[in-house]
Amino acid sequence: MAVEKTVKEIENSAVEMSIKIKKESLVDSYTKVLQKYMKSLQIPGFRRGKAPASVLEQKFGSSMKEESVFTAIDDAVQEALREVEDKYKPLPYSQPSLVDEDSIYKDIDKDLEFAITYDILPLFELPPYKELTVEIPAVKIAKEDIDKEIEKTRQQNAMVIEKEGKVEKDNIATLDFVELDEEKNPIAGTERKDFVFTVGSGTNFYKIDDDVLGMEKGEVKEVVKTFPEDYEYSEYAGKSVTLRLELKEIKMRDVPLLDDEFAQDVSDDYKTVADLKAGTKKNMEEGLESHLKEEKFKAIADKILEGTVISVPQSMIDIEVDSSWHRFISQSGMSEEQVLQFLQFQGQTKEDFTKEWREPAERELKLQLIVEKVKEAENITVDEKELEEEVERQLEGITDEGTRNYYKSVIEDDMKTHKTYDFLLENNKFKDGKEVSYEEFFSSHRH
Repeated sequence: MAVEKTVKEIENSAVEMSIKIKKESLVDSYTKVLQKYMKSLQIPGFRRGKAPASVLEQKFGSSMKEESVFTAIDDAVQEALREVEDKYKPLPYSQPSLVDEDSIYKDIDKDLEFAITYDILPLFELPPYKELTVEIPAVKIAKEDIDKEIEKTRQQNAMVIEKEGKVEKDNIATLDFVELDEEKNPIAGTERKDFVFTVGSGTNFYKIDDDVLGMEKGEVKEVVKTFPEDYEYSEYAGKSVTLRLELKEIKMRDVPLLDDEFAQDVSDDYKTVADLKAGTKKNMEEGLESHLKEEKFKAIADKILEGTVISVPQSMIDIEVDSSWHRFISQSGMSEEQVLQFLQFQGQTKEDFTKEWREPAERELKLQLIVEKVKEAENITVDEKELEEEVERQLEGITDEGTRNYYKSVIEDDMKTHKTYDFLLENNKFKDGKEVSYEEFFSSHRH
């Protein structure tokens, strides 16, 4: 089918393609539809496939013409999209839609003109991406930071042991609790057995940390809890409840002494506390360097993004958000149905829950588009030997040639992307910004 087409760019990285189908092609499409029904329709008074064309046209002419027109439109659209410039190819997940479908002329006595719209990969000019200067935090590792890291290691190596006496801060308490009504009777549905928490952590619904302090094993205690108007659990905000607490067990963390024996337990590479401190500092420096590299790339990315306007189509953002949604489902350990039910219980929809994901998703997509353009502009390549080594490492045990070739291209593209990141870091300048502590830097970096 020979079609005529013109393409014009419209807003939000979409195009409108106008298509013209010659009358002759419409007639040909109609003839094929007519022949199809002549063979298949059973018309009263005629054997199957023997009814004259005139009889079919008299009974079904209008609907057959409409079918033939839309069949011709489908064929014309597929042909036009195959021949369109690469930059105007539709996104894989962007379904072309007819413009003003109801007004399309549904007959075959003249040429048919119509239009479709669809999303394309955003078109934009690559902004300056080299010789930029950005600030990054000036982070130094102080002696206190090393001491804190070693203390964290001690806590991680602590043994949990039974404790006699009274509950103190940082002890691990096991207790039963239940809400009581005005007559001091247990309220059904509020009972909890063998609840375990670290006293002072605040990780409990009723915030009973201070109430448990000083209790002994086997002790039963009644407390009244009054919650503020802005309490995080709205159903209890501004209310008071009476609780019965029964302490079942007290445990404590037996933290090892900071001595040479402990250093040797941490790693075979350490013989003394001095070794432990030196090794801890080295590990912290390596971790800081890695995170500063991420911070540098983020700063460069922000600078580059400031210099360009990229209109990301909603279909791309939808796909990105949907991918994040499925990752969230996988990490939650629940089925999608369970998560949706939980959201419904909270008065939320999936759209409500994922709304805040859309802006970061758009930024990430813009960055990906820029990195792809830089990769192309700088002709970033991967050494073949280096690629083969990485393929062997990642695809060890996979022998199917088709599978290996597919993943090889994926691995190669991923390696090119990382080389593009390195290129951007190497070809831009960084200066020290605000001085921040090691702890402050990592606290903000995690968020």
